[in-house]
Amino acid sequence: MSTDSQNFGQAGTVKLSDEDAAIGVLESAVGGLWDVVNELTRLRRTTRQNYRVTIFGSARLQSGTPAYEGVQTLAAELTRMGCDILTGGGPGLMQAANEGAHSVASGGVGRSVGINIELPHEQSVNPFVTQSFSHRTFFSRLHHFMIASDAMIVTPGGIGTLLELSLAWQLLQVRHLCNTPLILVGKMWEGLVDWARGAMLVAGSELASPEDFEVPHCVETIAQALDIVRENRAVWLATQSGEAGSD
Repeated sequence: MSTDSQNFGQAGTVKLSDEDAAIGVLESAVGGLWDVVNELTRLRRTTRQNYRVTIFGSARLQSGTPAYEGVQTLAAELTRMGCDILTGGGPGLMQAANEGAHSVASGGVGRSVGINIELPHEQSVNPFVTQSFSHRTFFSRLHHFMIASDAMIVTPGGIGTLLELSLAWQLLQVRHLCNTPLILVGKMWEGLVDWARGAMLVAGSELASPEDFEVPHCVETIAQALDIVRENRAVWLATQSGEAGSD
């Protein structure tokens, strides 16, 4: 008896008992969904009101520490400049950045943004976020940061911050992101870049190119970080004006 004569209803069905075939359907469907997501995330507004700066940093450093006060000041100055501030929406230096933005522009919905992650210990959105987004996976959350940011500033942080830094660095290296400053504030990140340069550029067994280490801007002060953003934002504003004028 042929296989078709044993099937009833829709042709080409896959029985859940056929594990390999069922997994094949699932993998194909998920891949197709990501194709749709990738296409949709290519869409952008022709113009936007404000330049957006993401500030990454530790959830553990609390109010009263030098790092907290410094990040709060940094975010406030960026907001006065006309930037929107994006963070992970949680506590620590994320809250410091949102607090700094909120202190300058408490009424603007999109001025102090939190892109949060749902975790088992329920990381709540800090009270200075005026617009919140929630993700179930780090993968989608990181993608959101990458497509939403005009500049990224990395302040002291741990493994999560290192993950965010590494993804941004790699996307800039392969030019999946362009004209997006990656600014590393503090000696800890300068030390990391120096180590990577020394370990990856060993003569005869190079693991990277010298120009890859020109991607991150290592700075020691808030003023230096602000200068880089100010310069890039001026170019961005000229682009926005040009696009607006062509309509």
